[in-house]
Amino acid sequence: MSRIDGRSLLPSWAASTVLPVALALGCGRAPPPSRFPSAEAALERMRAAQACSLGVTGEGSLDYFGPNGRVRANVLFLAMLPERVRFDVYSPFGATLSTLTADAGRFGLLDVREKVFLRGPANACNIQRFTGVPLPPHGLVDLLRGVSPVLVHEPSAATLDWEGGAYVVRIASRHQAQQEIRLVPPEADYALPWWKQRVRVLETSVTQAGVDLYRVELEGHAVANTAPPREDPDQLEPPLLPSGPVCRAEVPRRLRFVGEAEGHDVVLVMREVAHNPPLPPGVFTQSPPSGVSVRTSSCPGARP
Repeated sequence: MSRIDGRSLLPSWAASTVLPVALALGCGRAPPPSRFPSAEAALERMRAAQACSLGVTGEGSLDYFGPNGRVRANVLFLAMLPERVRFDVYSPFGATLSTLTADAGRFGLLDVREKVFLRGPANACNIQRFTGVPLPPHGLVDLLRGVSPVLVHEPSAATLDWEGGAYVVRIASRHQAQQEIRLVPPEADYALPWWKQRVRVLETSVTQAGVDLYRVELEGHAVANTAPPREDPDQLEPPLLPSGPVCRAEVPRRLRFVGEAEGHDVVLVMREVAHNPPLPPGVFTQSPPSGVSVRTSSCPGARP
């Protein structure tokens, strides 16, 4: 069911009805007593809340619905700053269906059922072949950590309002691109001074020249801890230590990626997630196995 020559190469496993998602925007709630003075202050607090996290790992499920129909699958994922990604998708019986890797500008996508290995630059266009939305690798890593990617902009081109129970950051970027980010403080931080508030990202969306590029909804925020060391089962090598500092920060447990222009809708539900995982050598690269057709994607992947 993959379309190798088209704009979207979603693996043959990728098709599923999307679960309904509520954004929990706290309709009509008054703003916190201490409000962010500017959009840049709100974005800084968004990043600060996840500063201890250099990346995340976990397992969960993918639910895809789009032009190719519906598919559900299980997934293992690993995502590290600035833009290293690995997704291993497997069936309920444990058979690998697809593997995506991105590292140092190199992209690889193995579709086991179609016996195709696609490689090319790690850009938004190629990542879209897997996620259904044009997100660059660094944007995907940020979202898995609970941070919205932010379009390049001048500080004066970003505004901040309180609407529908949430902060709304609106950004005017280059190439006629516009972004909207919805943020809300956790209940425990609601009454704190603004410079101490954490914020949860509820939604981020981007349009360009009036065309919807993508929307990502985030919910089910909960604290995740540092991943434990990785032990050698044969005890021949010392344990592989976590890749970053001790970290206890919230991450969303459910992300919905909506590509309205092409009708893609992907839901990722994280059952387990941890920060700063140990990194085995070569985990973000893959070579095409024998017996598959190797094809190159030169898709330009221009971003706003």
